[in-house]
Order: sequence, then structure tokens, then C-alpha cells
Amino acid sequence: LSGVKEIDALEMIRDAGFESVFSEDNDPKTVLAIREKCDKLGLVCDSLHAPWRGINDIWLEGDACKPLLDGIYLSVDAAAGAGIPAIVTHVSSGWFPPKISAIGYERFAALVDYAEKKKVKLAFENLRRLGHLAVIMELYERNPWVGFCYDCGHEHCYTETVNYLDFYGDRLLVTHIHDNFGRDHNDYYADPDSHLMPFDGNLDYAAMMERLNKTNYTGSLTLELFREGKYAETGDREYLSISFERLNRIVALGKK
Repeated sequence: LSGVKEIDALEMIRDAGFESVFSEDNDPKTVLAIREKCDKLGLVCDSLHAPWRGINDIWLEGDACKPLLDGIYLSVDAAAGAGIPAIVTHVSSGWFPPKISAIGYERFAALVDYAEKKKVKLAFENLRRLGHLAVIMELYERNPWVGFCYDCGHEHCYTETVNYLDFYGDRLLVTHIHDNFGRDHNDYYADPDSHLMPFDGNLDYAAMMERLNKTNYTGSLTLELFREGKYAETGDREYLSISFERLNRIVALGKK
């Protein structure tokens, strides 16, 4: 919300009708305060989103990835300290990430081991490239501390022919719900990931819910929106009310 700290937005989020939230913070004290306020308001904080800028450095030799890795580990610590069950993390970025490498495997192995010891699940998120995600998901296919974050908007605009729920629906831990207008076939390597309000783009939510209903997922449908365009001047409570109405429309499609 515009100029509002996460913790100060929680009451408005609850009042709009939402039942759960996620946080992008990874400061352990702040995250604990958010979780405690959620408890008081009857909300569930079901995940943290770990930092991701510079994620490609994980696959490269050298120590350029250290600040990012420190941030991801801090997200694990914050989740563990606040009793939040999962963090979401990326595995690559951009259309042309570095090649899959031994050093990358080593770093993800250490992260998985650390998260398991802290009893925090890692939900790896789909983005542009399937390969980097696939190797990590397959490497830890039988590890109950490794699962999947399904981002329907990323699937729609980056990998429209890949049904991620067919691959990883049985390991689904977190969802990210938003809209866009799909891949730009006139500019194939553009970034159409606009994180629009549901039904402001052309994503087929009925088809998405049909696929989601075939999984055993019982968690939240979590909006991940960019507040831009016509909503930039919309009041916070009105924006939340619209968001909740759109989310309920998606839920209703899953009940048909």
C-alpha cells in the first residue's frame, strides 16, 4: 500500500476480508512483530519472499552472490524465529541466465540443508527458464522441505506452453496470483510481467483453477500485485476491496 509499512497495513487487509498474507521483510524482529500482529488480527502469515536480485550470481564462481545469499539465509532465520512455515526463493533471473553449474548446486545444497535444520520449507518459484528450476526440483524431489511456488502470471507471460502444475502440483506450497497480457510475440524477449489486478489482463483463471483443483493444495491464493496505472490514485481501502472481490471471483471459478 502507498507509503504504509507492512505491519501497519495488516488491519486494513483483515478488514477487507483477507485471511492470509505474506511478507517481503527478512529482519527477524520485524517479521516476528508482523506474525504476532497477524495472530491478534486472526490473519495467517504463511510465507516470506526472500530477496532475489542478483540470483544469477549463485551459478557463478566468486563471491558476488554473498550479499544475496546472506539475505536468503536471513529470510530462513526470520521465518524460523516467527514460526512461518516457508520462504519463496528464485533460482534464476532473465531470459539468459548463467549455465547450470557445480558451484550453484553446492550453494543450493547448503541452503536446503540449512532450511531443513531450521524446519523452514523452501518454495522455489517458476520464472522465465524451466531448466534451472527443474534441476533443483528434481534433485530434491523426495525432500519434504523443498517444494514449489506457483506463479500463474509468470507461467502466462513467460512459459505459456508449460503447465507447471503438471510437474510440481503435488509439491505446491505457495501461490502467487496476478494478471498480464501474455508473451509479446512481437518482442519475444520483452518483460510482460506486469502483475496486474486479476481480470485486468487475459489470463484464463477458470482453466487455472481447473488445474489447481487437480492438486492436493489447500493453502492460500496469494495476490502479488503491482499497484500502478488506474489504481495509483485509488484509496488503500478501496484498492483492497477491489483486490478481495477479484480474488473471490477466482475462487468461485474453482467451485463450478
